[in-house]
Formats: sequence, C-alpha cells, structure tokens
Amino acid sequence: MTLTEQQAAFDCRRDFAEELLTLAERDARIVAVCNDSVGSSNLAGFRERYPDRLINVGIAEQDLVGVAAGLANAGKIPFVCAAAPFLTGRALEQIKADVAYSEAHVVLCGHSPGMAYGELGPTHHSIEDLSWMRAVANLDVIVPADPVQTRAAVRWAAASGRPSYLRIPRFKVPVVTPDDAPFEPGRAVLLQDGGDATVIAIGSLTSRALQAAARLREDGVSVRVLNMPFLDPLDEDAVVAAARETGGIVTAEEATTSGGLGAAVAAAVVTRHPVPMRILGVPRVFAPTGDTAFLLDHFGLSADGIVAAVRDLTRHG
Repeated sequence: MTLTEQQAAFDCRRDFAEELLTLAERDARIVAVCNDSVGSSNLAGFRERYPDRLINVGIAEQDLVGVAAGLANAGKIPFVCAAAPFLTGRALEQIKADVAYSEAHVVLCGHSPGMAYGELGPTHHSIEDLSWMRAVANLDVIVPADPVQTRAAVRWAAASGRPSYLRIPRFKVPVVTPDDAPFEPGRAVLLQDGGDATVIAIGSLTSRALQAAARLREDGVSVRVLNMPFLDPLDEDAVVAAARETGGIVTAEEATTSGGLGAAVAAAVVTRHPVPMRILGVPRVFAPTGDTAFLLDHFGLSADGIVAAVRDLTRHG
C-alpha cells in the first residue's frame, strides 16, 4: 500500500458495489436483493447494468431474506443488501431458519453497521449484530477493516457456497491490509508484531489500533496488532499464541461488548491460556445520539482509548 493510501480514508460501500458488479459481469447467477436501499447500498450502478437481476422487496426485511433463500435454492447467488440494524434485527428468524439452518448460499450484507447512523440514534445503531450473528450456527461472520478486505470478502463469499454475513463499513477508513495478507476463514492478519501486549481489532477499530501501537512504541511499549477479518470462524491459534507470547490482550470493536469480538477472544483465552484482558466496545447500554466520530470517542473507541487500555493492562497485568 502507498503512503497516500494509508493517509486517505475510504467508504467501503463503494468498493463493495464495484466488486459485486465485477463479479456479476462474470457470473450470471449473482443477483442483488434489497429493501428499498438501492442508494444507501450503492446499487445504482448494478441496477443500471442489470435491472432484471436486482430485486427490491421494499421495506420488508423478513421477506428480503426469505426471497433470497428461495433464489439460492433456485441456483442463484443472492447478495442481500440492507442497513445492518434492520437486516439483522428484523429478519433474525429468517436468517437462522431459511439461510443458516437450510445451508443456503446467501450473502447477507449489513451496510452502515456499528454507529454509522449516529445522528439517527439508538434505533439505527447496529451494535448488537455481531453478537446475534455469532450465535447462529453455520453462518460465517466477516468484518472487513478496509476497502481491500471488503473486496476480498465479496469475492470469497460469492465463491464459498456457504451462508455468510458481511459487515460493510460506512464510516470512512484508511487502507491497512498488507498486499500479501491472507483472506481465509479462521485466519488472522498480523499487522505489527510486538511482545508487551496484543491488540486484536476488527472493522473501523483496526486503523485506530495501529495508531495506538505507533504511539505506544514511542514510549517503549511493543504492541502486537492482530486484525480478525473473520470473527467466526475465529483464529483461536493466533489468539492463544498472542496470550502466550505477549501476556495480555486488548480487543477493540465498534459493537456491544456482550457477545462480539471480545467475548469470542475471551472464551478462547480462558479455556486455553488465561491472561489479563481489556475488552473495548459499547458497554451494555443504548448508545446516545451524535455523529459517529463523537460516539466512538465517547466510548473510548479511539487511539487514545486503546493506548489507555494497553497501559492499564501492562501496569496491572
């Protein structure tokens, strides 16, 4: 990646839409299914190119997922595009029964997750989706950190033959993924090595973890930074190695701390190699109304917050 790419920030929905269109040009089985969200899912180009392959069910998320499951059973590869809070909250039963239990090759694309709809308040925050999706068996949960991983996630999901949930960021993020980084189920990406502590981050928090590690390095604290593009299946071996080799772990996610990345990492740590941990995210509260940057800072989901967590961990670990 270039210095310009590192400094610039990108809306990953654009990369999602471009990659989906590229795949659709090669594979006539790929269709897009949305809930009156052509604009917010960046599907205008898809609709223009393939109007007969975009199905808009309107604001009816349960039908949205059910229709997609039927298309998958008919041999199509449906990409279900909707705002993450409504896709996961309103259609959870259909996701469980029609997609995961039925082993339908449906790609569920939760757009604008986390606190991306900040000014619209708690009804539009999607901080529970990772907990809900992790609880459903036979469903891969993928949280891209940047445009590179977003495109890789679209390609992987289209070819996987499996049910999957992709969390597509709206909050602009820089490119952080190395050119040679793997994109495989159950495989973490090592972004920086270190021996004093480990920060494991996903999605929008990945670039902030790297910023925190750079600041800590200036103070003589060596931090390993791991990115987990696949929340499920989790790279437990990388987690346990980090626990064994660095002695403490901080997790960072734009989601509730009940059941997401922190919970998954903690379960692996406590059963295989217990070490001190700090879990950063939204505590079990409804996040207030405010723009995304404000909300992230409000909950300590910033470089400052990660630095403070690592310092507390190393001081008391």
